[in-house]
Amino acid sequence: MSRAVTDESREPGVETPMAKRILLGEPLTSEKLDEQLLPKKMALPIFASDALSSVAYAPQELLMILLIGGTALLTLSPWVAVAVVVLLIVVVLSYRQLIKAYPSGGGDYEVASKNLGEVPGVVVAAALLVDYVLTVAVSVASGVDNIISAIPELNPARVEIAVGFVILIVIVNLRGVREASSVFAIPTYLFIGSVALMIVVGLGRTLLGDAPVASSAEFGVEAESLTQVALILLVLRAFSSGCSALTGVEAVSNGVPAFRKPKIRNAQTTLTLMGTIAILLFSGLTALALIANVHYAENPCNLIGFDCANNPQPSLMAQVAAATFGSGSIMFFVIQAATACVLLLAANTAFNGFPLLGSVLARDGYAPKALNTRGDRLVYSNGMVILGIVAIGVLIVYQANLTTLIQLYIIGVFVSFSLGQIGMVRHWRRALRDMQKLPEEARRQQSAQYERRSAISGLWINSVGASLTVVVLLIVTVTKFVHGAWLIFIAIPILAVLMIGVNRYYRDVEHEIRMDDSVHFGSSGDVAIILVNRLQKPVMKAIDYALAANHEKTLAVHVAITEEESTALQKDWAARDMPIPLVIIESPYRAYTSPVTAFIKKYREKHGASVVTVYLPQYIVGHWWESILHNRRSRRLAHQLMLVHGVSITLVPWLLDSSELIYGRRSRPLPGQQRGGQPVAEVPAHRPRKSAAGEPPTP
Repeated sequence: MSRAVTDESREPGVETPMAKRILLGEPLTSEKLDEQLLPKKMALPIFASDALSSVAYAPQELLMILLIGGTALLTLSPWVAVAVVVLLIVVVLSYRQLIKAYPSGGGDYEVASKNLGEVPGVVVAAALLVDYVLTVAVSVASGVDNIISAIPELNPARVEIAVGFVILIVIVNLRGVREASSVFAIPTYLFIGSVALMIVVGLGRTLLGDAPVASSAEFGVEAESLTQVALILLVLRAFSSGCSALTGVEAVSNGVPAFRKPKIRNAQTTLTLMGTIAILLFSGLTALALIANVHYAENPCNLIGFDCANNPQPSLMAQVAAATFGSGSIMFFVIQAATACVLLLAANTAFNGFPLLGSVLARDGYAPKALNTRGDRLVYSNGMVILGIVAIGVLIVYQANLTTLIQLYIIGVFVSFSLGQIGMVRHWRRALRDMQKLPEEARRQQSAQYERRSAISGLWINSVGASLTVVVLLIVTVTKFVHGAWLIFIAIPILAVLMIGVNRYYRDVEHEIRMDDSVHFGSSGDVAIILVNRLQKPVMKAIDYALAANHEKTLAVHVAITEEESTALQKDWAARDMPIPLVIIESPYRAYTSPVTAFIKKYREKHGASVVTVYLPQYIVGHWWESILHNRRSRRLAHQLMLVHGVSITLVPWLLDSSELIYGRRSRPLPGQQRGGQPVAEVPAHRPRKSAAGEPPTP
């Protein structure tokens, strides 16, 4: 049976706060989840912006490391770039196989967990979470770098600008996947088109004999003297920095559930498009940088003739754009703006991958269950907020310095690459063994032969991918470890241990609360207790609720702190002919919880294992400062009484007039009261239920 969902289905009186509605938009119903799924043209900017944007800084980092050994080493850069391209092709082909085998969105984590065991799976998850945080930090820092290259006066506000962009990206993503894809699509496609145009124009000028020349071409370089071993390590370090072009490839495999049907084919097509575009842009930009003779130094002061004290070093992208189109041209500013936007929006890949992976981990019990909850806009908003907070912390600690942050980068992604590819090798080997166990007649069927060929090709592809990614992981570890990457090798194990601890906690709780044959429920009575301080409207409302629940016995209990209060209450109680008996409990030490707890325990000892429901009146206020003016005794009592066996707590809200700021309505009036000049129907009076002796019971 279909069910219509309208605005009337919302809880009456509870409205979305104005500020939240302006920032995030109106809440979406669960039925609109399918409308949030992405077609390929919108999925590309969402999931591929990280991989595509890496071409803006991967060539820069590659050439920068080689330049440490002098300009002569730049002749090795084409070969290093070719190695990066080959690796990127292998990884893209490998992840096409992974998407086909594991389309549920777990990616490398799911592959490693199912094929290598719990610990490798958790290590992969920890590595990916760390890498997503660094993706945000590196992308935003790189985007701010490009903005400062165009407007050097903004350099002193580098950190503030970076933090502001992270907050902006969080807000856009919290509005929902479709809205985020609409916002991010134009800058991503503008970046692809403008950089492709620059590469075509630059190469065309070169073929016509008018090769572009970078502004840094005239600067010499103070090179370090290198031994043969140091030279090899430097080349390997340049390769590992160039491998930052591979970051974000895994995001598509983690985001398969966000694609429209057919999900697997659409995800594979998006991954192929992303890889092809990234390869072409990376290769073209590296070639153009070498043609223009770009000199980009790790320490700008090593550039002979460059005023490093007063000027920030222009990025490689800025130098190539200026050399190709002119530093003051419209296309220069278009490319700088598009590059800055796509670098900033590359963080958006992490804001899709991190929450999706977090939801899978929460589902499997390795992360808090709150990460598996969709927000008002049908996105995993808790994961997005956590990612934003941690990324801001990293940017502040490292002062949004791209050169420092890049040293921490790609360790996590190659840990997940390596273990994921090894897991895929075991997956295909197991699939082939299972096929061998089939009867001869079943193996001869066309579908079985197709599956076998597919498994064999997948085994070969993933075997090559596993071999290469493990080698690259070793290279990256050796070359980046002393430059700050050692922090990642501390963070990943700590996070993995925490996730295993969370899983063990959930497992123990599940074991503790599960049903078994020894579980028996039953009680010999049902008693309600209303805690009374003075006879006021909130107390009357609590008594009304308790009587409406029709308990076997209903008592009002007053904790006597002073004799004057208890005497006044007894007189008022008798004068108003209250329908339930009043029990006075002495409290010589002016405590509330202990006397009530002792009363309940003695009552249950005398009358058997009664179920005791304690009704606690509680004010609901609209201003934050009002909560300071009230003692909040009900909450403290509720917290303590929940530890008493056989007790359940019922908080009875009394909405003060200020609560209209939150709920848009006032407290429910008592019988006989009027609101807005309209009479309110009377509620039938309840008469007291006397005990057997006709007097108020005692414990």
